[in-house]
Amino acid sequence: MDSGVALSVAGDRAAWRRAEEASRRSWRLTVALLIPVGLLAVVGLGAILSASSVPALQDRQDSLFYFRRQLVWLGGGVVALALAAALPLRWWRRLAFPLFVGTVVLLVAVQLVGLRRGGAERWLSLGPLVLQPSEFAKPATVLFLATLVSRKEDSMHRFRDFLWPVALSVGLVGGLVVVQPDLGTTLLIAAGGFAVLVASAAPLAFVLGGGAIGAAAAVAAAMLSPYRWERVTSFLNVGADPLDTGYQAMQSLVALGTGGLFGVGLGASRARWSFLPNAHTDFIFSIVGEETGLAGSLAVVLLFAVLTTAGMLVALRCRDRFGRLVAIGITTWLAVQALVNIGGVTGVLPITGVPLPFVSYGGSALLTEMIGVGLLVGIARKAPDPEAAG
Repeated sequence: MDSGVALSVAGDRAAWRRAEEASRRSWRLTVALLIPVGLLAVVGLGAILSASSVPALQDRQDSLFYFRRQLVWLGGGVVALALAAALPLRWWRRLAFPLFVGTVVLLVAVQLVGLRRGGAERWLSLGPLVLQPSEFAKPATVLFLATLVSRKEDSMHRFRDFLWPVALSVGLVGGLVVVQPDLGTTLLIAAGGFAVLVASAAPLAFVLGGGAIGAAAAVAAAMLSPYRWERVTSFLNVGADPLDTGYQAMQSLVALGTGGLFGVGLGASRARWSFLPNAHTDFIFSIVGEETGLAGSLAVVLLFAVLTTAGMLVALRCRDRFGRLVAIGITTWLAVQALVNIGGVTGVLPITGVPLPFVSYGGSALLTEMIGVGLLVGIARKAPDPEAAG
């Protein structure tokens, strides 16, 4: 055989082996993303079935009302995940702007014709559907900011070119969400945007400076509302006012403590009997801890750790700048949301009212979280490892 032909064949075989190894790595990452999400969704259904039965019976005369609605949203979420994973990255780049504009329109509509519940105006009624636009703002802002930053990669060292994408995306959406008021979701949107900027070509001094300004604005927004400031600071001493500002945190800790090591048993929660407000939404982790104990709680934390690690590995392996920024932003959003929720429920952080991803009751939140994971799966499957690809 001619030496040139032999070298060509050897090169083809090496390239095939690299491509095969890249495919195996992509498959492993896909599995590492989907298994935790699937298990968390199953845990959520079980916890919602238990935690929502009492309020559903009281409010709707149907103990399965919230469970059935969550089941329908989960089905829609699975479809949305599959579609998001199948859509090429170039289409997501093209859709980023119209999705962002649509989200801004919905957020403005909330201020004009939104539904008011519990002192907040965060929902829109669209016929039989009630949507929370601020949930859709999380992935929409990440996609839009990643698009702007990836296109201006060569000029991000100029402060003007750094500032306007941030103000147009995180600044605009964050301002519309914080006036609802929803400080918790605003912080999550900022966290996703901050992660995108850290991973971009922007100077770190600009990013840290912007983060400091954003943090100061969040503190100021909290201090301007006495009720909000009490909620933010009450975690420092939940026993100081156990019947008012510290009530939710105190009841959450009681539920977690009751669970012990292995829990009181599935469906045997006592906190759900109106002792713990919002048990099937913001405080679903307390029900998980009460019914499955420390073992079940740590298992949920481990699932989030696996999901976060897989998401970051997807970002590290992605050769496409836009895809890498999106993967980092989405992973950070989901990880910080889980951390903030669990931290608030356990009394380590202030209670901000954000749901536990994939577990808490809420259709808009579940749908957007599934779309986010679908994006991660799509990036994992379509963006090979640079070393493996050669």
